[in-house]
Amino acid sequence: QVQLVESGGGSVQSGGSLRLSCAASGPIAAGSCMAWFRQAPGKEREAVASISPTDGITYHVVAEKGRFTISQDNAKNTLYLQMNSLKTEDTATYYCAARDGGLCYSGARLYKYWGQGTQVSVSS
Repeated sequence: QVQLVESGGGSVQSGGSLRLSCAASGPIAAGSCMAWFRQAPGKEREAVASISPTDGITYHVVAEKGRFTISQDNAKNTLYLQMNSLKTEDTATYYCAARDGGLCYSGARLYKYWGQGTQVSVSS
């Protein structure tokens, strides 16, 4: 059974940084697409960034490019999201997701495996 466990969320002031981690376990095939999504209250879940050997790195939320960095440590089966220069509008629950296969998409419904989410709160 695939398990994704996020950590690293918290409360920071505007301009601060956080690094989210997602520890993956279970039968995830090597080369599968992994991604970060976020969901703010009252809004739809949106893709932040994704990574796979097939598709490389994609920042789905264009505005986040340059502030957010997605990376992966295959030896540790861990996905990361480094977030710098955080803004109040980045406040959301951040989810780690994975799908079978190496192609990445921005649609949440295309991802089979999900973590429980970690809360990020940015205050002004």
